[in-house]
Amino acid sequence: MIDRFRTEFEVADDRFKDYSGDEYVEVLYRGGRKSEGPAYLAAGRFLVWSDIPNDRMLRWDETTGEVGVFRQPSGYSNGNTIDRQGRLISCEQGNRRVTRTEPDGSITVLADSFDDKRLNSPNDVVVRSDGSIWFTDPRYGITGDYEGYAADSEIGADHVYRIDPESGALSIVADDFVRPNGLAFSADESELYIVETRLRTIRRFDVEGGATLSGGEEFVPGWFDGIRLDTQGRIWAASIDGLHCYDPDGTLLGNLLTPEGVSNLTFGGPRRNHLFITTNCGDVYSIRVGFTGVKTV
Repeated sequence: MIDRFRTEFEVADDRFKDYSGDEYVEVLYRGGRKSEGPAYLAAGRFLVWSDIPNDRMLRWDETTGEVGVFRQPSGYSNGNTIDRQGRLISCEQGNRRVTRTEPDGSITVLADSFDDKRLNSPNDVVVRSDGSIWFTDPRYGITGDYEGYAADSEIGADHVYRIDPESGALSIVADDFVRPNGLAFSADESELYIVETRLRTIRRFDVEGGATLSGGEEFVPGWFDGIRLDTQGRIWAASIDGLHCYDPDGTLLGNLLTPEGVSNLTFGGPRRNHLFITTNCGDVYSIRVGFTGVKTV
């Protein structure tokens, strides 16, 4: 019997009342400690995510419904995404680095230090269409031994970084965060939304020349984690009571309520209308919806 619960949407704005999708949210997996970083690999039709405290990555096969271990140990991986060549990009909190998994399964280190100082604990990551990789580097993975290894910050601050697609050089694109977390580009990549967890807000930046950021004003207040956008420009934000959906003008449109807090989300499936959700208690959910996520690969 399929483990599921009834879909519960709270409509906050009339623009959201015509929501369409599954009547039930399906539970793909129970048994983790804290699930994070869902990434859908279209070529293999499977979902990968991190189970951070258990130092492993798990894999759900769309064709069979089976769940198995993708990698263990995983370096206490957190956020994951897919690059334009279909390769997995991961933030390894424990190893304090960003890596790429090659087609043969080998791992390439993309970034582990800045100015000869170790990164804090890379948290979440996105890839732009030009191949540049953008990631947040708060110190959550070094504050204790639950999601990484206790250590002092060598850099002494929590920044947002960009890896150049040609040279591989690492640069700081935002240096005024307390705890940067989830991030996502708009469909045309002219804007970058970044969660500031400690100050409980999402900030919106303009992307200048594909390499720098300007602006950074508050988009919406709230306690958020991972974020994604759909093709209508709406921002879907993981929060302590489920997913919150915002219009590009900042209006709360509605909430998808869940039994426990949500850590992250991604759109997948052949049509990018399969919404995958990871939770703070270790579960993973899915729901088929009547809209599509922004194309990222």
